[in-house]
Amino acid sequence: MRGDGVRVLIVGGGVAGLATVAALRSWGATIDVVERAPAATDSGTGIYLTGNATRMLDALGLREPVADVAVEITRQRSANQHGRRLFDIDVAALWQGVGPCVSLPRAQLHRALRTGVGDVPIRWGCQPVAVVREGDLVAVGFGDGSTGRYDLVIGADGVNSTVRRLAFDGRQARDLGQYAYRWVAPRIDAEPVWSVQVGRAKQFLTIPISAEQTYCYYNDGPVADRPAWRDELAATFTEPAATMLKALDHDDSTLHAGPNQQVVLDSWSRGPVLLIGDAAHATSPNMAQGAAMALEDAVVLASALATADSVADALRDYETRRRPRTDWVLGQTHRRDKATGLPPLLRDTVLRRFGEQMFRSNYGPLFAQP
Repeated sequence: MRGDGVRVLIVGGGVAGLATVAALRSWGATIDVVERAPAATDSGTGIYLTGNATRMLDALGLREPVADVAVEITRQRSANQHGRRLFDIDVAALWQGVGPCVSLPRAQLHRALRTGVGDVPIRWGCQPVAVVREGDLVAVGFGDGSTGRYDLVIGADGVNSTVRRLAFDGRQARDLGQYAYRWVAPRIDAEPVWSVQVGRAKQFLTIPISAEQTYCYYNDGPVADRPAWRDELAATFTEPAATMLKALDHDDSTLHAGPNQQVVLDSWSRGPVLLIGDAAHATSPNMAQGAAMALEDAVVLASALATADSVADALRDYETRRRPRTDWVLGQTHRRDKATGLPPLLRDTVLRRFGEQMFRSNYGPLFAQP
């Protein structure tokens, strides 16, 4: 079907929402975009995109603007908390024929995606306060007092989705028992390597995201924002943990902290209201698949809408195509989290012997087109 005469509301101006606008621009529908943030921002930390994510950027015509500002990651290195090597992966070879693995500041990715939006306006500082189905249409009331009626409402508004709360019986995300800290520090290693140190149910990760910057990620137990977390991190992990923490002594404005959460739903649609990205299927970040799944969602949704006879048929086809893939990622993230929770001696032995094999098997199905 063509989108002529179809009105679409996309809620969320992040990766999922902007990618969906870019994917649907040529479909012919009238697209409204709302985002609760007051304006586009250059704040944030970093993001790592695996080959299946950059393949989708290519499909959207956005790979070049991302490649221009990204670091291509060629290896992933895993060690224990003492810095002893567990296994390495040549990710350039692993994802060959799919797409390169890259890292960059999250704000740069958003900026590149906004170029894909073109002349589609974004209403900043606006979000739904009511989502009510009226036959084949959806009536939406917004916080600024305005209203609209749409043939399709897409909730691309993240793990704490307003659309999910309003239209899916208040379903909330579930905490995974991990509290994560993210920040940006000066880059000290010229090698383009994704590097993680694994502790008992803890990880400290560093990824270069520009010539000058490193993205740092640390996750811990479920207790929120402990005052002594920095001391615990420095005491648990070897360098460069202490050096990366020193960046916060000079500037802690890049520090973002919060729980890792998961979203599992029996269906992603309620009539003509659809959830995509983290709003529908957020998982633990240990496979770096949040943005990749959102980008794939956008491309597959556009394909489903273009080939179906109706919006309802398209949403059914979309979920049929996407479920096996997102369920696979969910299952693999659970297995990876369990592996890091093993007793250290057993964990290190298993990862040294089988780490590379496990890693390849985690991502195997994602090499195919979604």
